[in-house]
Formats: sequence, structure tokens, C-alpha cells
Amino acid sequence: MKTVNDLKVKIFADGADKTGMLEMYGKPFIKGLTTNPTLMNKAGIKDYSVFAKDILSLIKDKPLSLEVFSDDFDEMERQALKIASWGDNVYVKIPITNTKQESSCPLIKRLAAKKVKLNVTAIMTLKQVRDVLAALNPDIPSYISVFAGRIADTGVDPLPLMRDAVKLLETNPKAELIWASPRELLNIFQADDIGCQVITVTNDILKKLSNVGYDLDKYSLDTVKMFYKDAQSAGFRI
Repeated sequence: MKTVNDLKVKIFADGADKTGMLEMYGKPFIKGLTTNPTLMNKAGIKDYSVFAKDILSLIKDKPLSLEVFSDDFDEMERQALKIASWGDNVYVKIPITNTKQESSCPLIKRLAAKKVKLNVTAIMTLKQVRDVLAALNPDIPSYISVFAGRIADTGVDPLPLMRDAVKLLETNPKAELIWASPRELLNIFQADDIGCQVITVTNDILKKLSNVGYDLDKYSLDTVKMFYKDAQSAGFRI
């Protein structure tokens, strides 16, 4: 079985808690970081610019993705250019559509022409992948984030789509596919097996990395011991 050191897929830490982000940043197997407005809101972030600039003052040598938060494309563009100016390692996250389901591809094309490093997010179909690839600048590094975990949440196996997306991205060597919103540690190994370049992983899943390669008989015994200990702690009687 592969170990973490055997993996070719790059693991990006996904979060908005400063302490957690810096902890993950310090780990050599974490190759980049991402965040989004939902995670920032849950973390209690009130001032977007202050938070982002503070993190960027400490994380300068790994890619960091920061997302726009407007629903208007002109305002998205203004925000994107501002965010991109904060650091050479910044990738600006642009949702594939706005809330009216209007395509962001014209905006993506304008930003790509201005050499903004982009992370196009919330993608769930191969058509969206093709549309984004057509809009990107092939000379500028970019990420295409396919939300495989959310696809799986609908009862659809995301692996066939992710395999096809890997093939599509062969037309643009500067673009890398992100397996976004993973639901379990196994997804890291699945992403690696199909040649997906990046996977974003939250801290709760990253904490399970110590389980990789763990003997399943021992794991079974650990589980039995946990049940017994908790039953004793609860003082159950029949």
C-alpha cells in the first residue's frame, strides 16, 4: 500500500482558521492552501482583506487560493484584480457561475488575459471543465476545481468524471485539476491513482493520515476497546 510519501497528488489544506492554516503550512506534505467565504464565515472572519493579508504575510512560498464574493461580474473582476495584487503565490477563486447561473467564462477569459492566476471553483460537469479550459490562458498557471465530493453526495460515482477531466486537462499543461470537497481519506489515494494533480483536504480528514497503513486487525481491536470503554464510562446496566 502507498504511503503519504509515495503520493504524486499534491495535498492542499482547506480551511480558514489561522492557527490551523499555519499548522498545515508547516507540514512538508502540504503543498498549498485554499479557503472560501463559507469557511471564513464559519471561522468568524469579519474583515476579509485584513485576514487575507495577514495570512499572506506568513505564507509566501506555497500557493494560496482566495475567493471573490460578489455576484456581479464587474465587481468580481475588481475584487479579483485586487486579490491578485496581494502576492505572487495568490490564486483567485472564481465560481463557475454567479447565483443566476450565468457563466463566469467571459470574466475568466478577461482575467486570464490579464495574467491573473485563477482557481475556477464549484465545477461539477465535464461541460463546465471544457468551457473553462477554452477561457484560460495556456501560458498562465491555473487550477480547475471539480467538486468530486459533492458529486458523490448525489449518489453519483465521481471517478469516471474525474478521469475524463484529467484527460481534458492534457490540452493545457499549465492547468491543474483539483479534486475538491473530498469526503474521506481514501479520496486522496483515488485522486492519486487517476493522475489528478491536486486534492484539497480539510483538517479533520488530514488528521486521519496517521491511519494510513495501520493494521486492520489492530484497528478492529481498537474499535472494540472503544465501545467497551464508552459503555463502562456511561455506566450502562441491563
